[in-house]
Amino acid sequence: MSNEFRKIQTQGVHHITIIGADRQTSIDFWEGVLGMPFVFDQPNLDNPEEGHLYFDPGDGRLITIFTNEARKPDPQPVPEATGSLHHLALNVSQATFWQVAERLDARGVPHSGPVDRGFMDSIYFRDPLGLRLELASYRFEPPEGCRHADVMIEAHRIRVARGANNIDKEHLADAIELLVEKRQQSLSLSRSAKNPY
Repeated sequence: MSNEFRKIQTQGVHHITIIGADRQTSIDFWEGVLGMPFVFDQPNLDNPEEGHLYFDPGDGRLITIFTNEARKPDPQPVPEATGSLHHLALNVSQATFWQVAERLDARGVPHSGPVDRGFMDSIYFRDPLGLRLELASYRFEPPEGCRHADVMIEAHRIRVARGANNIDKEHLADAIELLVEKRQQSLSLSRSAKNPY
């Protein structure tokens, strides 16, 4: 038996489970506000007094909620201590992102308004149980065959080389160009920028 440490390689988030209040509050929020289809329902197999609701956040992964009819919604902010969850970020399209503030306002939900993160736009608010949520929207699409993380690491390297404080649109555009050059062949002898005008 070797004393060598080895990684336990993850391959994505399988699911996230949140302790909820009553069943209907969970359904009304996760499906009725955030549009996540309610896809599975069973008892909590570790606590038969609770329900276990499953929602699809849009990528086929799962958000699950433990419910109990004796628990009532408490909108007080969830404690944000060392080791606890600060916020849960969910992906939305740019088309949806620019509707979020208006749709939260219509429900009387306080929110941060749009926040410029350079590489993405964000808006923050709390669910009916005080959990801070972020709806985030990337400002770019990765090239074919690449993931957002591929663009982010190249944009980070470009940002650092240029001495910039944070990733911004120019770093993203240059990272995408670099990834296309690395991944896609061309018959041209030179792929440098030209001015045919």
